[in-house]
Amino acid sequence: MHPRSRHAGRYDFAALTRVSPELSAVASLNPSGEPTIDFADPAAVLALNGALLKAYYGVTSWQLPPGYLCPPVPGRADYVHTAADLIGMARGAAVRVLDIGVGANCVYPIIGRAEYGWRFTGSDTDPVALANAQRIVEANACLSGGVELRLQTNSSSFFEGVVNAGESYELSMCNPPFHASREEAENASRTKWAKLGRRPAAERNFGGASGELWYPGGEETFVRRMVEESPDFGKQVKWFTCLISKAASLPAVEKALSKANVVERRTIDMAQGQKKSRLVAWSFHP
Repeated sequence: MHPRSRHAGRYDFAALTRVSPELSAVASLNPSGEPTIDFADPAAVLALNGALLKAYYGVTSWQLPPGYLCPPVPGRADYVHTAADLIGMARGAAVRVLDIGVGANCVYPIIGRAEYGWRFTGSDTDPVALANAQRIVEANACLSGGVELRLQTNSSSFFEGVVNAGESYELSMCNPPFHASREEAENASRTKWAKLGRRPAAERNFGGASGELWYPGGEETFVRRMVEESPDFGKQVKWFTCLISKAASLPAVEKALSKANVVERRTIDMAQGQKKSRLVAWSFHP
């Protein structure tokens, strides 16, 4: 975990259940007598992450449409803190951040607003996801005036059609789709259930709509295309960043960065328990 993370150590279920009756309803005791949830139960995972957002980030109203991605909040917070290090932990509304693929959960703006006071522009190609994110923004005073949402009408573009002339951003953030196809995502889901010793269920344990889970060519193609478009916006975005889940995706991304003639690049390892990922960052500013 990042040293500034609020989520180091075990979950404080006593504090979380105090603020969230929904979590109390699904919490149970493990064989050691400690409170926990069934992490294979989508409703329990949703309740836990909703409680984390309420207890630590001031969100009082947070719901997702059925089937949409429920983000693991501690991992998302790690990304925010790691990205903050890139810009010297700059704080306040003068720091503008672009969240590409903000999703129905709006989690990066929630954490970024609470921890650093950043002002966000969030984009998405999914009108349903964007509408839900807008409901979250309107329902929570902590997000008021700090989050603007924009529909990306061209699924082949990342910045074009979202970044307006004259705008500038300290950084962009993105959690790209992990899988290359629906079939790959469904196979991964079946493997996950098998490891848990459970029968496959209609829901994945963190949920996820199609655009959240897969992209033709997977995250490698997604990030490579983002890199290829980024030089056109290199004067408007100081740091481009993206989360990479698969180490095997890195060589193609590094090759694309070299071809784009970036001035600065970083690959920063992150880990939450046994889960490992990395943040790739690049800039056209010296």
